[in-house]
Formats: sequence, structure tokens, C-alpha cells
Amino acid sequence: MRILNHFYIVLFLCVFTHVNAQEKKTYKIHTVAFYNLENLFDTINDPTKFDEASPMMELKTNRSAVYKKKVKNMARVIAQIGTDFAHNSPAIIGVSEIENREVLEDVVNDSSLISKDYGIIHYHSPDARGIDVAMLYQKQLFTPISTSSHELKIFDDLSHKRVYTRDQLLVSGKLDGDLIHVIVNHWPSRSGGEARSRPKREAAAKLTKHLVDSLQVIDPYAKVFIMGDLNDDPTNSSVKDILKAKKDKDKVPFKGIYNPYESMFKNGIGTTAYRDAWSLFDQILITAPLVEKDFSSFRYYKAGIFNDNFLTQKSGRFKGYPFRSFGYSGFTDGYSDHFPVYVYLIKEIDN
Repeated sequence: MRILNHFYIVLFLCVFTHVNAQEKKTYKIHTVAFYNLENLFDTINDPTKFDEASPMMELKTNRSAVYKKKVKNMARVIAQIGTDFAHNSPAIIGVSEIENREVLEDVVNDSSLISKDYGIIHYHSPDARGIDVAMLYQKQLFTPISTSSHELKIFDDLSHKRVYTRDQLLVSGKLDGDLIHVIVNHWPSRSGGEARSRPKREAAAKLTKHLVDSLQVIDPYAKVFIMGDLNDDPTNSSVKDILKAKKDKDKVPFKGIYNPYESMFKNGIGTTAYRDAWSLFDQILITAPLVEKDFSSFRYYKAGIFNDNFLTQKSGRFKGYPFRSFGYSGFTDGYSDHFPVYVYLIKEIDN
């Protein structure tokens, strides 16, 4: 995995340098990313949530020290995504598996991120475990115009009881002057098996598609980013049949959606592993205007998976897997059981 991801990095540098050298053009670049922070819970029991079942709350000793290290580890990763090219951490990053706004305040105020002056957009979800999605943005680069949280109402197919899961976060705003829209997701898990739980993720995809359609009614050329831990691969029905995401940029229709992660998945690349099989649940999909070739405004350039060596398990049964934070023995001093994903946006600027 690491070798192939580094290929994308080298390719980006070569193409970007070649364009400058041959056409004498200068481009501004920003990173848009997503990261599942793997159970970023605080150490305080919230009686309104089932947070006592979180790995953090299950720790018997050193809970405060573990929390501080977990926060620092999350901040370290976010600070490094995109720095090879944009020479900056992400302008925008969606996150999942966070308990509340306070844990994100601790992350953005860590010494590795505080200079970036990240803002936070967060709503509480009705998720039974008390986990939410949120979005961080560098205030000097992105200006929110509107934010909203959209409830996913799903029911268990056997008991017919309501399944409380994460809301979907929609943020619209100006990225360095360009209007964009970001939908942050954490779709229902595969608990009970992939087939039995599939309708829940298909319902989540329908909600996401409804949000995209609503934006496109207002502006058919809306630049929309769909990001998140989808708990489905790029080839599953939720992504292929409901979102109708295409793997080839040239085949994306008007108002269509492009998924740069489908080709990676078919090449055996993933963001999370289970029983020696890779899944690519973490994805960033984009609407057609972002793949146009007019770089007078921000357009998609490259996508990748941030799987640097320090984020990977070095030895043992899970060698090569993401170096997760929590295992059977408690805190591992790791990061997350998911690798972050990112896309680069470029815009031509006057010399």
C-alpha cells in the first residue's frame, strides 16, 4: 500500500512541475481531507450517552494521560496531511468518531495545529454511542456561509425499532473565494453482517443524494464534496447504484459524481483492514464541475490515502494494518484503525 500511494505522490510532483515548466503557469493548491479519529472520547461520563462503553471510558488507569496522548496523536496526523505539496495542513478536513466539540477544541489547540487557527463545525447526533461527525477549517482559507445537520431515520428490519445513527453534516462556504459544499458522513456500520445491514447504508446514500440534488437545483454547477467513512467500498450498491459514482473522470455526466477511490480499490488499496482483507470505506467523492479542466477556479487534481510509515503497524499479527489507538490490551499509543484520505485542488493564478 505504501509503495503505491507514494507513486501518486511522485506523479503529482512531476505533473505539477511539468505544467509550470512548459506553460509557465502558477497554481495555488489546497488540501481537502477526511479522517476517522477512532473513538476520540473525553474522560467524562455523559449520562445522556452510552459513552461508558467507549475504549477511553473502559480504561481503568491513566485515563487522563491516555486522552492527552490520543489528542496529540490526532493533531499530529492532521498537521501532516497535504504538507508535501500544499506546504500546509488541510484547508478543510471532515472527521468522524468524535464525542463532542470539546475534544476537537483540544485537538485544534494542540501545539502542532494551533498556528493554523482551525474553526469547528459540529452538531450533536442521536447516535446511540454518542459519536458525531464534524468539520474543521482554516479560518484564513475558508469562510462558512451556511451549516446544517440532516437526520438519517432508519429502522431495524427485524424489530422495526428506530436505529439511532450519525446525522449528515452539510457545510457551504467560500474556499479562497470559491463557493463549495461539503457533506460529511459516517454511514451505518456492518454490524449484523454486510447483507443484513446494507439497506441502512443505502438509506444513508439516498439522504446524501437528496442533499446533492437539493444543491444542484439551486446551482447545477455546484461544487460538492461527499466525504466520510461510508462503511462501504466504492463498488458497493450505496455508492455505485444510488450515488451513481463513476470511476472515470471522462464519463461523469452533467450533475454526476466522480469517485477517484474506485480505481484504487480495484488495485487492492484500502484505508482499513479486517481479517487480512482491505476495505476502502473512507472516500471523497466530487461532483462534475470539480473535474472540469478550466483551472480559473479550484478544480480536482489528485486523490490519495495518507498512510505514512508512522501510521502503520510495524510488527505482529496486524503488521501493515493502520496503527490503531485501542486494542484488546487498551491504549496502544497508536492513531486510528483508518487511514485518512485527501484530494488536492488547484487553481491557476496570475504570475
